[in-house]
Amino acid sequence: MRKPSDRPRFTHGLVLGKFYPLHSGHSNLIRTAVRQCESVTVEVLGATGESIPFEQRADWVREEHPTVRVASALDDAPVDYESASAWEDHVEVFIGLLDSPVDAVFSSDSYGAELARRLGAVWVQVDAGRLDNPISGTAVRADVERNWSELAPAARAWLTPRIVLLGAESTGTTTLAAALAAEYNTLWVPEYGRLYSEQRAGGVSATWSAPEFELIAQHQLQWERDAARRVPRPLLFCDTDILTTAIWQRHYAPDSVNTLWERAAAHQPALYILTADDIPFEEDVIRIDEAIRGEMHTTFRVALASQDVPWIEVSGLVAERIAQASAAINGVVRVARTVPTKTPTAR
Repeated sequence: MRKPSDRPRFTHGLVLGKFYPLHSGHSNLIRTAVRQCESVTVEVLGATGESIPFEQRADWVREEHPTVRVASALDDAPVDYESASAWEDHVEVFIGLLDSPVDAVFSSDSYGAELARRLGAVWVQVDAGRLDNPISGTAVRADVERNWSELAPAARAWLTPRIVLLGAESTGTTTLAAALAAEYNTLWVPEYGRLYSEQRAGGVSATWSAPEFELIAQHQLQWERDAARRVPRPLLFCDTDILTTAIWQRHYAPDSVNTLWERAAAHQPALYILTADDIPFEEDVIRIDEAIRGEMHTTFRVALASQDVPWIEVSGLVAERIAQASAAINGVVRVARTVPTKTPTAR
């Protein structure tokens, strides 16, 4: 049984911020509040034009800290600690997100003292000067890769760019995906469709249905999400994706309703790499006749040309393909090193 001395110091604690993105310093602040309060509200505040939606950041906090109440809102009032009107505008938003009064405000920065005063609460300063957790959202946004280990897994998954390998059968996508992951010291996601094809009743020769392709796409997405939470750097290679699955559904089940095209458009990678059909065809139990490989390669080319994700085609031996793809991949890596402060459309 809990002793009276073990009871939380406060009834309701408040933690607020941008969480742009969620990192270890934020989590330390939230956990400190949880230890000292009967309940905690975390307010996630966004500003117009930020490149990561504040609703997405709120979902990260919910996943990482499931015992706290999370509320989020747009707060475009200017950040001016000397302005009484700016304070009033901010506090109006903060109070509007609460479900009951707070008696403690937790923050690292000194603005917490004034905020607590305005809310009639106690200010609890956590890790003053950020000596225990020397990290900030500004530092992360300026150099994501250097601060990668400080990020919550869900934030890492959101920030990880995907590079997708795709192509007709027996064109070396799996071999190249593994080789590129080794070259760039990161992970790669295998093809769920192959595993499914090996296990399905009747093998690949049995009639296919639209729900099977939906199932393949869903499992592929889950494999991607799991891998993106574990990558050692902001880069992930994928051996196939939803677009590939949509193309194969059109081939195997041309008369079925194909909703995967829309899903592919909503889940675009940073880069597609198309593997050429210039290597020997290797027969196995799930591959179609070599005669259609050239036709399918053309199908992939047409599909890639009709969408707006950058793509390249590579050919030759594995080392040659890596060399051909390196400039495009390095461009993705450079972009992934920082988080834009605002969306491209914001000015």
